[in-house]
Amino acid sequence: MNAEPEVPRGVNGRLVLIAGATSAAGLAATRALVAAGARVVAVGRDASKLDPVAQAGARTEVCDLADEAAVAALAERVHAQHGAVDGILHLVGGWRGGGGLAGQTEADFRFLEGSLTALRHVSRAFDADLRASDAGRLAVVSSTAVARPLAGGANYAAVKAATEAWARAVAQGFAKAARDAGEPLAAASVVFRVKSLDGLEDALAQRFADLWASDAAEVNDSTVDLTDPAL
Repeated sequence: MNAEPEVPRGVNGRLVLIAGATSAAGLAATRALVAAGARVVAVGRDASKLDPVAQAGARTEVCDLADEAAVAALAERVHAQHGAVDGILHLVGGWRGGGGLAGQTEADFRFLEGSLTALRHVSRAFDADLRASDAGRLAVVSSTAVARPLAGGANYAAVKAATEAWARAVAQGFAKAARDAGEPLAAASVVFRVKSLDGLEDALAQRFADLWASDAAEVNDSTVDLTDPAL
């Protein structure tokens, strides 16, 4: 008699970290995850700006995610207080641009680069957690500008392209680890693309929460365009 296939339990009961949680998207994600039964740790640089997500049910942590040592300390606190992480939603970002190619200043690039730096630190600090989870999920927010970059947004598109490359490298690492262990793939790294997050915060939150309802092999190394009306 064949055993019944295991039904994914979704995000209920899982520990999810939101990096850069002080935005409207961070609040929407917190609400969606908490409503689905997840435990949420919301991280931001400004304690006062974390009040809305705390009121929505998240535990909060203040951390400069561009500081590698600070992120390592954050991981230690999260592990000690809450346990291993099952998911990460990377929302650290921002926009600077305009002025054509001549307007792509070094200062603007370094500001935008902070998002990629934060992703590198956070994904490395919690990589072992996501691999050990029976359903680890990492999601980043990128831009449709990667597919069609403009001169006035060259800095922004370049950083977002690097962000996608990092997320895809994480996906390959998940797949290789599973193959080497002779086990089914359980972790997934996903890229969400938007033209702008304005008005799409709830859609992003729900699509992220829904990742736990899908098999890792189906969503790992995938790119989802949230501006596509068919989605």
